[in-house]
Amino acid sequence: MDIKRILPLGVLSVLLLVLAVLFFVGGAEKPPALAPVPVPDDAGEDSAEPPQTRTITLFFLSDEDNLLHPEEREIYTHELTVFEAKQAIEELVRGSSSGAVASIPPGTRLREMYIIQDGVAYVDFSRELKDNHGSGTAAETATVFAIVNTLTYNFESIKRVSILIGGNERETLNGHIDLTRPLLPRLDLIAK
Repeated sequence: MDIKRILPLGVLSVLLLVLAVLFFVGGAEKPPALAPVPVPDDAGEDSAEPPQTRTITLFFLSDEDNLLHPEEREIYTHELTVFEAKQAIEELVRGSSSGAVASIPPGTRLREMYIIQDGVAYVDFSRELKDNHGSGTAAETATVFAIVNTLTYNFESIKRVSILIGGNERETLNGHIDLTRPLLPRLDLIAK
């Protein structure tokens, strides 16, 4: 036997085995979606052209009327909606720049986001979304629909939003809004 012929076949076999394990084991934990796209901190630094931006609308709660009030932000444009949608959620997590009530509890991080072909965005947050959340129906409604309305308002391909915490589906955030199914926007909660 020629060892030079056997060695490449062995390497190829091991590579195929690793890919099969990754496909069957790794893919089962995530909903079918577009591949995740990281939001770089240095978007556009290496290119000769400045990065393109666009204006989006975020929604934050007002103490005065318990409605969601719009606030504009600039994000980097990208050919993949998920890239822009992640930036929108990161901006929502940062909070209001006009003094409105934060929609997302402090310490919350966006873990991942996927958008599937039927227009459902799966948004996975860290445990702080639940653990640091205030109580009450109004607070939970504001948090959930600030997320849902921000995504559906700004991205035509997103029709519904499913909120996950720590990679898992939850019945509710704090006992009030059903999170077991993807949610449609609630435009009635937006201040006119």
